[in-house]
Amino acid sequence: MGLQEKSKTSRPLYKSFMFAFQGIKGVVKSERNMKIHLAAACAVLFFGWYFSVSRLEWLFLLVAISGTITLEMVNSAIERTVDLITGDIHPLAKQAKDIAAGAVLVYAVFSVLTGLIIFLPRLFGIMYYVISPLLR
Repeated sequence: MGLQEKSKTSRPLYKSFMFAFQGIKGVVKSERNMKIHLAAACAVLFFGWYFSVSRLEWLFLLVAISGTITLEMVNSAIERTVDLITGDIHPLAKQAKDIAAGAVLVYAVFSVLTGLIIFLPRLFGIMYYVISPLLR
């Protein structure tokens, strides 16, 4: 099939979005780690709102959230593709899956550190406000 033929049979844009949303729904339903990431994202969004973080802090939080979720989806796609290609336990298949999982871990650590940098000073402020009257 040539380039011209392929462009004539391209699907409507809404179908591409439909397939993308099906992929998101599927990974949320089937992956425990995605559920954990989404729960953490909801908590971060709530605390960002509660503490009225700055626009720049919102940017960092949203980059951390979207990057972690995106990498988790890529990791899940790699795992499924490797499982589809090889039914056996192969050292290279294991390496591919481990590397993808490692990428998610590295980014998740970055995300946690980002959250700590933004939220710890605010949490320490609240703790000081609560504890200081008790120390008098």
